[in-house]
Amino acid sequence: MEAPLELESLQILHQDLIALEEGHLRNIDKLCEEIRGHIEAFRKLLDKSQRSETSRTKLTSGTIQIDESEYSVNEEFQESSIQLADALDLDEIESAKLILSAQDDAELLGRSTIVSAVIAFHEKRQFLLESLRMLVRNAQDPDCEESLRREHQQLVADILEIKDGPARNGSLFTRKCLKAMVDIESWLNALAERYQGTLALGQPTTPEYEELMSFQQSSLAQQHESLGAVMTYLVKESYTSVDDFYKLLEHLPTIQRWDDIAVHHVPTTLAFTSHYGSPESGGSDQETTSLHRKIMDGKDSSTWALRNLQAAFKTWWLAEYSGWHAELRLGSSAQDADVTAEVQKRSDAFFQALRDGALQCTLSICSQAYPDDGYDPARNGLTEYLLRDTLPLSMEAARTSPSFRDLLMEQFESFVNSFITNMPDTLRQFQSSEDDQRKKILGGIQPNASSTLYDQDLHLERFLVIIAYVFDKRVEAAESFWSDPDSNLYGFLQWASRRQSTPRVGAFCEMLRAISRGEGCSTAAHLFLLDEGNVSSARIRRTTSLNWAQVLGELNLYASKVRENPTATRPPVRYGGKPNAGDIDEPESALMLECYLRLMAHICGQSSVARSWLWSHDKFPILDIMFTLADLSVPPRLQACAIAMIRAMLNNKTSEMSSMVWSATDHWASNASPSTIATVRTGKSITPASCMEEVTFEALSKTYDQANEFVSLLQGLVAPGADEIGLHDALPFPEQLGAAYRMSGIEPYIDFAFGRVFGSRTSLTEDPVQSRILASNILGLATSCLATFNENLLILANKSTVPVDAAIETSSLAAYARLHPFSRVMEWMFNDRVVAALFAAARQDITEVASAPPNSPVLLTVLRAIEVMNRVMDLQSTYFEIVRPLIKLQTSGHRHAVINPTLASFEDSVATNLDLVVNLGLYAGIGDQELAISSLKLLEKLSSSRRLNVSPTSAFRQQPKGNRLVGVLEQYGDLERVRTSFIIAMQYDERELEMGPEAPGWTIKSVMLDFLTHCLSSLPDRPNLAHAILGFSCSGVTLTIDLDGAFARRASLFHSIIHLAAEYPDGLENNVETWSSSIRQKATRVLSVLRASSLTSVLTMTELRAVDFLFASFLRQAIISPDTLFDGLSLRDEQFARTDSAWALKHYLDQRCFLLDYASSELRLVATEGAPTMKARILSTLFGSTTMPDGAQLPNVPIFDLLDFLSFELAEPTLSRLTNMFNDVDFTVALESEDDASGGSIHSELVEQLLALRLNELRKNGYLNDGQEQERALADAEGHMAFFKMQKNLHGLESVRLQTLKAWSNLLTLAIGHTDLDQDGRAALILQALQTVTPKLERYAAEASAEAVILGKLVRALLFQVDFKSSALNRSKGADMADGRLFGVFRTSLQAINVPDGDINLREVLYSICFRYLTGVAGSSGSVSRQGNITQTVSISGKKTIGIICDDAYGGSGTCRASAILLLDALAATAKAEHSDFMVDALARTNFIVVLVEAIRDIPSELRDSDAQGMLTLIIPGARTYYQEDVSLLLAYYESKLALLLTLSQTRHGAGQVLNAGLFQTVRDSGLFSVDPDIGISIDDADALAKYYKLLLSVVRVIAAVVMSRGPQNQQTMEQAKAFLAENRPIVVAILKRQARIGVAAESSTTIDVEELVELLVLVMTMTGFLD
Repeated sequence: MEAPLELESLQILHQDLIALEEGHLRNIDKLCEEIRGHIEAFRKLLDKSQRSETSRTKLTSGTIQIDESEYSVNEEFQESSIQLADALDLDEIESAKLILSAQDDAELLGRSTIVSAVIAFHEKRQFLLESLRMLVRNAQDPDCEESLRREHQQLVADILEIKDGPARNGSLFTRKCLKAMVDIESWLNALAERYQGTLALGQPTTPEYEELMSFQQSSLAQQHESLGAVMTYLVKESYTSVDDFYKLLEHLPTIQRWDDIAVHHVPTTLAFTSHYGSPESGGSDQETTSLHRKIMDGKDSSTWALRNLQAAFKTWWLAEYSGWHAELRLGSSAQDADVTAEVQKRSDAFFQALRDGALQCTLSICSQAYPDDGYDPARNGLTEYLLRDTLPLSMEAARTSPSFRDLLMEQFESFVNSFITNMPDTLRQFQSSEDDQRKKILGGIQPNASSTLYDQDLHLERFLVIIAYVFDKRVEAAESFWSDPDSNLYGFLQWASRRQSTPRVGAFCEMLRAISRGEGCSTAAHLFLLDEGNVSSARIRRTTSLNWAQVLGELNLYASKVRENPTATRPPVRYGGKPNAGDIDEPESALMLECYLRLMAHICGQSSVARSWLWSHDKFPILDIMFTLADLSVPPRLQACAIAMIRAMLNNKTSEMSSMVWSATDHWASNASPSTIATVRTGKSITPASCMEEVTFEALSKTYDQANEFVSLLQGLVAPGADEIGLHDALPFPEQLGAAYRMSGIEPYIDFAFGRVFGSRTSLTEDPVQSRILASNILGLATSCLATFNENLLILANKSTVPVDAAIETSSLAAYARLHPFSRVMEWMFNDRVVAALFAAARQDITEVASAPPNSPVLLTVLRAIEVMNRVMDLQSTYFEIVRPLIKLQTSGHRHAVINPTLASFEDSVATNLDLVVNLGLYAGIGDQELAISSLKLLEKLSSSRRLNVSPTSAFRQQPKGNRLVGVLEQYGDLERVRTSFIIAMQYDERELEMGPEAPGWTIKSVMLDFLTHCLSSLPDRPNLAHAILGFSCSGVTLTIDLDGAFARRASLFHSIIHLAAEYPDGLENNVETWSSSIRQKATRVLSVLRASSLTSVLTMTELRAVDFLFASFLRQAIISPDTLFDGLSLRDEQFARTDSAWALKHYLDQRCFLLDYASSELRLVATEGAPTMKARILSTLFGSTTMPDGAQLPNVPIFDLLDFLSFELAEPTLSRLTNMFNDVDFTVALESEDDASGGSIHSELVEQLLALRLNELRKNGYLNDGQEQERALADAEGHMAFFKMQKNLHGLESVRLQTLKAWSNLLTLAIGHTDLDQDGRAALILQALQTVTPKLERYAAEASAEAVILGKLVRALLFQVDFKSSALNRSKGADMADGRLFGVFRTSLQAINVPDGDINLREVLYSICFRYLTGVAGSSGSVSRQGNITQTVSISGKKTIGIICDDAYGGSGTCRASAILLLDALAATAKAEHSDFMVDALARTNFIVVLVEAIRDIPSELRDSDAQGMLTLIIPGARTYYQEDVSLLLAYYESKLALLLTLSQTRHGAGQVLNAGLFQTVRDSGLFSVDPDIGISIDDADALAKYYKLLLSVVRVIAAVVMSRGPQNQQTMEQAKAFLAENRPIVVAILKRQARIGVAAESSTTIDVEELVELLVLVMTMTGFLD
């Protein structure tokens, strides 16, 4: 494999290695191939070609060659390349390559080309080094799979060239790494000097220059760190030699600054120390002794610039080196004089190193390697005390990565083990020496009279805290303390726990906390502390070791003293200092108690065994002790620790525990000590208990520790318990809490958190980390209060049959709404001060947020602030419309209102803080999945608010302004940054397919697409935020394209979405997966909304055509077969509809629906534009062959085969009831949907809650006391959920299938209609389409489904395009086959009419199909073959068919009546042509001929009822349906009836039936011929008279046909006709005069044609002999 050195390939390799570490990588072989392709790059490491005069000459010549391509470069390019070469000390040709490749990135990121090139250069180095670090680490990771580890070991051997080369190559590579680190140090120094020189000269710096300097320093530091890690792994795996250690020892003294760069050498130094200093390494004694002399040599020591690092290094070395002499201890009789002297010398050197600050240096490294994410003021305070007068690391150390921190602590773990194992005598000396010093100081016999506890040595304490840092958050490493009771580590624990002084207790507790993380280790620590001794009830004397008895005894003793003397306030005691008379035992007693409480809180929070033990402890009532220690007279820090301990006891709480703690908390808060009450001055008339509560909250709000821990306690109390079933129908506190002295509930506690702390104008702390932690906890409390309120209960109470009041845990729904903390939190969310604090929490520096690790205070604060805003916007309507009015009605007495009455909605608050939109847009693109999701959801809500989007106009008829949100982004200049972040997040990444839905990139893409769709759909025809982010330029109410922008270059977000829609795979290995297909589906939804909008339709169509989207998409189409897999299941699988496989199919059909719709739009557009070439190309693709731009022809699935989605059926869901417990539950409320008024969609959450409420009701009524009955009820509930889930899946599938079918039908109709083929070719296409569609029409028409209507309309459209006179249907060889297919359509349609309970819309379509076929056949040439007699086919279909048609012709709705009449007319004409009386007899049997005749009587009266606008109310007898129809439509309807009568009258038998129906009498009764012939009937129309004569013509035609058909021999008919003429002689004469133009204006006579009417009248007169 060729070695790709491009940045993109290294980035892919780096991300794949990360995915491997996280367990998401599926294709391991691909990763190994990628590594092999980069082996040469790994070997080169950071080698680079330096500046060269030869290369510079080539560059300035104006022509350079890059990758076998020759380029002509201008002076600007040359200058940029030379500047870059000077900045990076890089060969000029290589610099030109960087400039060339960075141009696209520069445009995307909005930076200069040089800056982008520098960034790319350093990123390439960083990705290379990080990939190498992970590879070398995996090669020695014991947790890695054996085969993979061996593969990586081989790859590392290839990189080091030791597989086929000498072993010393590993050592050479190590030295290469060291040299690279030294070069980076020099580079950093040069950058610092350059920057300082710029400042010294007073030269101005640009923001871009500042950013570039900062980036280079940060990137170089990261590269330095990676190299340090690689060296460490090489040392651990014995790829190095002792000479490499000597090389490092030569460099360490030269390090000048105590910063992160120095720390990067520490793990390598520790690894070398462990490898060559320990006897277990296998090295020789001579080699180790030589090293020892080199390290301890005083001459070399004087050259170290960092003496503290040198001292620390000596202790690390001595701890390992002492292992060679572990059996020889000081004082041992086995030692000779030389050995004794050697041991003493090492001991003296060790203690000298301690005096030089060795342990302070080690502790400084350990402590500052951890960022302030989990800010712990107590441990930080202890660390600061132990590091007094110590040189601190510079702040850059915070850049230490988590992986390097783990490696560093892993190496320090080796030091800790070696020190404990090899130097126990030194540890004992620590303890004895410090105890002696302490006794002397406390006894006042210290030689130095000014000495205090602050001056004593605390080496053992430092070592204990070092252990705490080393093992903290490293559970597997901490298990080594507990796994073997006979180990040195466990023995050290036992020894360190004995005879502890008070300050040592704090350090020991910190260590014990660190090694007791996780359930296993914390339970082991609990068991370790269970070594109870005899505890005196009076003064506590410590037992030989620290245990629970001692801890609880000390706490109980102090609590008893607080109870005895509650008024004595105790100031906090700091580390060290003089003893106070009021102290319990020693000056640091308060510190000791704090450490006890912190240890207890930690173990209880981690171990369920410890919690259960403390809850059930009889001798020491834990809650009583803790709340006593939380008394206001206790020092604040100690009080905060007691509250934290109570919070820890709530982990995995039950409702009973929560109620117990709530009651205790309320009792404690309302019983403040009397001395503190006196300090409160209030004019309010309140009860003493309320006053005490005020005092408590006032005191708690004074310091950070107290306020923060109490808010955390409230958060734990409000959070749902372990026994919560998810219904959230119970209050998170006892319902009568506080009812004895105030209104029940927890409003005072909520007011404390939001009014006294969060909304306070004075901050409790100046520390930004503390402020964020406090804000984060308060916002977490708000989130819990809002999340645990179930607004669905209010909906179900109003709309369901379940008695919600009786089913919920709270006494009533009204009490639930009134007392739940949701209401008070919502009230505070509309308070000015709280709103200001909330928005301040959400607005943080984007750079800090982007670089913050997970769960850091700044990230949590932002995340929770946005989450609170999301929930407030979701719930505000419920609060304002239901809960708030209810509270006003039910609340009695005075209730302090906190809401700002001017805020009618949360959008009012956002309207004054619109800059939040900038932060949200930037947060969405920083890569943090949870923050991106929350930010986009809030942006989605804001973007759909009309108030926040539409700018108000200040004057009447003023031009409307643009979108407010877009304006804010443009105002702050961040629109391009937001666009860029979205574009980067939307890039197609193949690794997402390997990681699946767990990939952060996939999730962010999905949410971003949802946001764009929602935003575009809410305001489709106005420029909005989505348009701006997509790349459009928003100008007022129009959109434009910036010709110099990303959209014009096709590099915008819009084009990224097109790329996703066209190329994102639906799954892997022929398996359509829900998560992957959803991305394409959502991308096509965005494009669909844009295409449908008048604002963006043209632009969207233009861009889609420009990238050949239509043709690329059709080439990707595949046929759906029963064996196609969707989420691993085929369509044949019975579980298909019950799983997410149904959604995979839905997504797939959604995409196809969009493609078909788009193809229809494109075809219409090219037909309108007159683009024959493009039209031909589209039609070619539709019929199965795609023409590529180069002229090549590629096959694709033709449109006829894309009806595959109708070839399968899924089983309908069936509900099998195990019990009758849910029979009376009405699930209608869960079937309601905003998108589907028919209730077809399912609200799963409401279904689940309905079932839960029903179970609650049954449980309360005692129906589920029996265990088996309860199991059956739960199983039945699960069955209901499965049923509704399946129903929801099927409904979603059915909906999208109908949409896709419509799109397919429209496209096929357009394709055939716009084809340029001749009539024969078009007829062939139509016949092929009918062959595809007819069987499906037959199947679905039998079910009277919605698909049948769509298919029927398609068949109708196709038939109306058929030329029945075409040679393909009459004279070609295939005429019989063609006629057979057409006749099959007719037969299928005729049979479908007879379907029981059929849809009237379907029947109307079927009538039209049959009518078109009959009229087409009737008009074709006689040579058209017949495969069966049409009338016979009709008769076979049954009398019921004719009856249905007649019913629709008489009482059908809309145009269905006319369609039925026309079909009957065509059938009658066909029967007449076949000399059959079937239709006449059939209509006579149904009495329909009488109906038709009698309809003539009602014509004038119905027309007279029409209104003045030409509209009339038509009442259809029997149907009782009212229609507003146009007069012309009504006349056409009557003319169609008369046409049917005419057809029937054209046969002798038919004419007889018409006469028998009373034709002449009906005509006489209608009065049509008795009106004034010059006026006509009352129709308010300009052509009223013409319409009248036309109506008369239709009637006379029937009369003439009857007379002609019956013949002159039928005297009865002749007599009736004569009577008709005689009775209507005036109008007949008038008509004859009009024809002869006698007495009629010329204009009138020419506009009304009565010639045919006259001819028919003359014919009747002639036949009857009327003139005679």
